[in-house]
Amino acid sequence: MNTDIKDIDGYIATFPEAVQLKLQAIREAIGKAAPDAEEAIKYAMPTFVLNGNLVHFAGYKKHIGFYPAPAGIVAFDAELAGYKCSKGAIQFPLDRPIPLVLVQKIVKFRAAQNLGKEMFKKEKAPSKKQTKE
Repeated sequence: MNTDIKDIDGYIATFPEAVQLKLQAIREAIGKAAPDAEEAIKYAMPTFVLNGNLVHFAGYKKHIGFYPAPAGIVAFDAELAGYKCSKGAIQFPLDRPIPLVLVQKIVKFRAAQNLGKEMFKKEKAPSKKQTKE
């Protein structure tokens, strides 16, 4: 794990050219699906943030890991049937095309979740102290 990497460009530059192209394609797909999200490096991985962590992705020797939180995997279970998945991760093999349309669907779903959480916080019920007045 390289802790000297400060941004996504630096992260992507550490991979072979063919992998860089796939990582950049995922980055662009995420950016198009959630244009208000901010880029960051968290847990030594490229991360998009929108009212909290939106998604992470990372390059590996034989796959690209995509981390949309468990709800992002459960919601697209049928479409992810051809990929190795765990509770919070999806593996896109490097020897296959990255399903960028699916990535965008998942990101839009996660953005709606995160924005919904923010709306819920703003619309939260008044405290007991406020209701007594």
